[in-house]
Amino acid sequence: MIRFAGQIFEPLPSGALLWRAEMTLLVADLHFEKMASFAWRGQLLPPYDTGLTLLQLEADLGRTRAERVVALGDSFHREDGAAGMLAADRTRLDRLARQADWVWLSGNHDPLPHGLAGMSRQDIEIAGITLAHIPERRPEPLIAGHLHPAARVAMNGRTMRAPCFVCDDRLMILPAYGSSTGSLNILSSAFQGLVRHDRMQVVMTGRDRVYPVSARRLVGG
Repeated sequence: MIRFAGQIFEPLPSGALLWRAEMTLLVADLHFEKMASFAWRGQLLPPYDTGLTLLQLEADLGRTRAERVVALGDSFHREDGAAGMLAADRTRLDRLARQADWVWLSGNHDPLPHGLAGMSRQDIEIAGITLAHIPERRPEPLIAGHLHPAARVAMNGRTMRAPCFVCDDRLMILPAYGSSTGSLNILSSAFQGLVRHDRMQVVMTGRDRVYPVSARRLVGG
């Protein structure tokens, strides 16, 4: 569990965040059609990432029975990503977007509405917490994505690295949900000035569960 801004959130191994009090599932940085985007530029990579991400999303919705989904931006890797989807993936995603109240927040990769079922917004506020794509310091509590956070921890002479949720008392950043996304160490310069180290909570994702870790065990690299 993560306690943030007076609310309780359940981080999932997939990188999704369940807000049970609001029956809302939060996902960040789906990056649908990322591999297809690379193929379009001449890099011949198998374009199966969208299908894999949709499988995980279906599973999370089935397990949590969330009534609302908020996608925190960069749901598509390009502005025209929705138009380039395989027909089967487009139908599957449209069906998912009709099973719950769906909110698509715009990101730097997908700033424009994409015509899928649901509502497109720049940001949204729920129970006094702002949801948006870009993390920043602001007076009100904020949940965001964009930076694809990962933690690297040292334990018993070994290190391990995995995507993670990271927050302090004012800002929470979700890991990237997409199956073909990279990650960035939360001790890197991109996070400086965003999350207060003395109030930092870190929860790493694993195959079947999540793992809270002490900030004292974090290492760079």
